Amino acid sequence: MLATDTFLNARDFLSAHRSDPEGAWRGFAWPQLEHFNWALDYFDQVADAADRLALWVVHEGGGEERLSFADLTQRSNRTANFLRRIGVRRGARILLMLGNELALWECMLAAMKLGAAVIPATPQLTGADLADRLARAQVEHVIVDASHAAKFDDLAAPFSRIVVGARRPGCACYEDAGAESAVFVADRPTARDEEFLLYFTSGTTAKPKLVLGTQQSYPVGHLSTMYWLGLGRGDLHWNLSSPGWAKHAWSSFFAPWNAEAAVFAFDAARFSARTVLDVLHAYPVVSFCAPPTVWRMLVQEVLGERPPVLRELASAGEPLNPEVVDEVREAWGIVIREGYGQTETTAVLGTPPGVRPRPGAIGKSLPGYRVVLLDEQGVEAMEGEICIGLEPRPLGLMSGYAGAPERNAIAMRDGYYHTGDIAHRDDEGYIHYVGRSDDVFKVSDYRISPFELESVLVEHPAVAEAAVVPCPDVVRLAVPKAFVGLAAGHVPSRELAGELLAFARARLAPYQRIRRIEFAELPKTISGKIRRVQLRTAEMGRDPGEARPPLEFREEDFDPAP
Repeated sequence: MLATDTFLNARDFLSAHRSDPEGAWRGFAWPQLEHFNWALDYFDQVADAADRLALWVVHEGGGEERLSFADLTQRSNRTANFLRRIGVRRGARILLMLGNELALWECMLAAMKLGAAVIPATPQLTGADLADRLARAQVEHVIVDASHAAKFDDLAAPFSRIVVGARRPGCACYEDAGAESAVFVADRPTARDEEFLLYFTSGTTAKPKLVLGTQQSYPVGHLSTMYWLGLGRGDLHWNLSSPGWAKHAWSSFFAPWNAEAAVFAFDAARFSARTVLDVLHAYPVVSFCAPPTVWRMLVQEVLGERPPVLRELASAGEPLNPEVVDEVREAWGIVIREGYGQTETTAVLGTPPGVRPRPGAIGKSLPGYRVVLLDEQGVEAMEGEICIGLEPRPLGLMSGYAGAPERNAIAMRDGYYHTGDIAHRDDEGYIHYVGRSDDVFKVSDYRISPFELESVLVEHPAVAEAAVVPCPDVVRLAVPKAFVGLAAGHVPSRELAGELLAFARARLAPYQRIRRIEFAELPKTISGKIRRVQLRTAEMGRDPGEARPPLEFREEDFDPAP
């Protein structure tokens, strides 16, 4: 059987079981592929079958592009021929720093056709970040938008530059690709384990790691993500994620196109919750996915009536606070369905359309993954580390971390991939996220999940976001402390601190009691995730008797205690 047919059979099995998640999980098997190039063997074949919408990019300043699968096949062929002509070869590593612009999708497809590897990067990276990535990933070529090309001028690594949108001395001009042939011929078949997508992790608890993905791990592995999102042929899907991060490849590339759905993108200089809501009402978006940070911002706006054709809502990246789900459901009559995965994986856990959502749960194992919770002794338990069985090994799992054999051995020990995330399973089999193993802490022998305490705090209308970490205490050794970012229209004060402490106390068990609050701007990774490790390190390094920060308030400041 041809590789294309093998892939399509697996895809069509999941599509046929969209309303039967148990049957999908029991009956699905990853396609067995020896040689497979998703861009050539699948995407181009879809383009030959029908000239349907594949990509719709709308620019905030005006203008848009609407391209079919056939259009993208021809344009990516021209790009692949151009890259080959200027020296990009199979196995070369390309750092890609582009926004939501047409060249991004063309370059991803073209690199795959060539057999080159892509390292997506966000323009928010500093010069030091870029120097580190170029060196550690052994980058040979950089494709960058003209607005960010100067970032590479003073970097000494031996790489060539291709600039999109302008001509620069010493750089190839991407627009020259338009003169190349629209027919591309590969030099040889692509092996399934050849490198394709390499991602640096977001670095919430440690230095970013370089994750190695193959020609099958993301392209084929995102069949699980397609199933979670509930996408079908002809749907228009908008994933609100920045290029440079894995979720963009998840839901703005592979998952929709695996379903033969169309990708929608809104190219804007900066995020605006009001603009996002306006776009949802102005364009025929059927499916919308956004990270929890965005959802929390959206519900601070007036949601208004349900957008006319909107059918599916999803969230991933971090757990979503239940009260946000409730607000959206009340306004639009749609439940936000959660999903879970990592840069190292595709979607592993989730609530696909056929599964009844359960408040506070991220879902159940998705097709192709066998998930267990292991306690500290490595025994299956109702609470423990989220681990993925390796027999058989899921195609959506990374091949490993670059240059880190010891880290790989730890992550893949005892027949499981260890995610480093803690969760508990309820009596109906739903998985509930607790926190990163590094973030979970103990107070008086009770395990504290920062997420649970933070979810209570953000229910208060004055709180936009919160981060809970252990804080040294003379009497109790450590107590929960909340760093709070306030919603628009609210200012730090002693009165508000007392109100928040009382609000949390009324909703939490005694052992979870938040004892201190500090109003602050929360530190985040470039991808927008809160860096609790930075807050925790600073707190645990303080002497319990030293002077407190000016905006910190403690329960003993109030009489009676809130």
